[in-house]
Amino acid sequence: MTELTILMPCLDEAETLEAVIVKAKGFLARTGIKGEVLISDNGSTDGSQELARSLGARVVHAPQKGYGAALIAGIEAAKGTYIIMGDSDDSYDFSQLDGFVEKLRAGADLVMGNRFAGGIAKGAMPPLHRYLGNPVLSTIGRVFFRTPVGDFHCGLRGFNRASIQKLGLNTPGMQFASEMVIKATLADMRIEEVPTTLSPDGRSRPPHLRSWRDGWLHLKLLLTFAPHWLFYYPGLAFLAVGMALFTLLVSGPVTVGGVTFDIAALILGSALILVGFQMACFYALARLFSVRFKLLPSSPRFERLSNWITVDKACQFGGVFLASGIIAAVGSVMMWAGAGWGDLDPSIIARPAVFAVVMGSLGVQSITAGFLWGLLGQSVGDTAETEAKAGKLAQA
Repeated sequence: MTELTILMPCLDEAETLEAVIVKAKGFLARTGIKGEVLISDNGSTDGSQELARSLGARVVHAPQKGYGAALIAGIEAAKGTYIIMGDSDDSYDFSQLDGFVEKLRAGADLVMGNRFAGGIAKGAMPPLHRYLGNPVLSTIGRVFFRTPVGDFHCGLRGFNRASIQKLGLNTPGMQFASEMVIKATLADMRIEEVPTTLSPDGRSRPPHLRSWRDGWLHLKLLLTFAPHWLFYYPGLAFLAVGMALFTLLVSGPVTVGGVTFDIAALILGSALILVGFQMACFYALARLFSVRFKLLPSSPRFERLSNWITVDKACQFGGVFLASGIIAAVGSVMMWAGAGWGDLDPSIIARPAVFAVVMGSLGVQSITAGFLWGLLGQSVGDTAETEAKAGKLAQA
């Protein structure tokens, strides 16, 4: 039985492939570990495949382009119980993997390298990545997901193959690195770190990484798996500020420290209420969707919320909002009629009009979000049966 697969994604890495394969095979020989060196090739045209085979490595072809796609294909083809993956550009030392193997054997599901703890050689990492990109994204990851990882994007990491396969990783690009850490954390897997050194890569060509594009892809993935940070917390903040402004100003202007807050501040408060409420609805819907399709784990608090929210309750609350808005709108029209349909003082007519707009909008949002909640909450039956029913409905 093969204990360890040392996996390297490859796209035109002939310049450095020999060095990394020799180091990896040397590590296996030194430690006596029964293992293999696996190259997941992403369509090299520089002879990397033949070179790898001549050095005793196994080569698999990854048909889909991308760093993540190459690693997914390699993980699928690997024979080892454990996998240690790393870039094939000779920036990581494959002859010193003892710490990874030790922690994997001790039961860790994912062992991350930490370049900031192990040391980054001069010229090995661009200043933009070292002092901005990696620290910021890693901090966001720790705050959002409470993951015990100091270097989210270290390319050298080891993992239990069976554990990682349960996560259903499917990101084809560079953000695969973040997806693995996020999903492992959400699945409550055991994650540990090993200090790792980073050296300048041995290639004469530029790296495949594109700083701003790939940084945005990583940030987007972090936000996608954190709907509470993307929708819930900002929505609550907007609602709190909006409600405070709206409550203070809906009955008339307010002067604080010689500054008078009037219609403009009331309109701002109204906008914040609508945006905040919409974001809170988005959070609930996004969380229901992600739990239903097993993208995120559930929680006792969310289960209580999902059991409490129904289409009927959403329609009831929405109906109250709508009724309030309609009453305010009718009052505004009557006020206008009482003035002979002529010009009105904006500071007077604007208040009931703004109240009507806010209440009516909240009513519509509540009802529509409630029906969408009900749709997402429908039980999903057998796929074939569902498709057959959909086909009959389409024909009808």
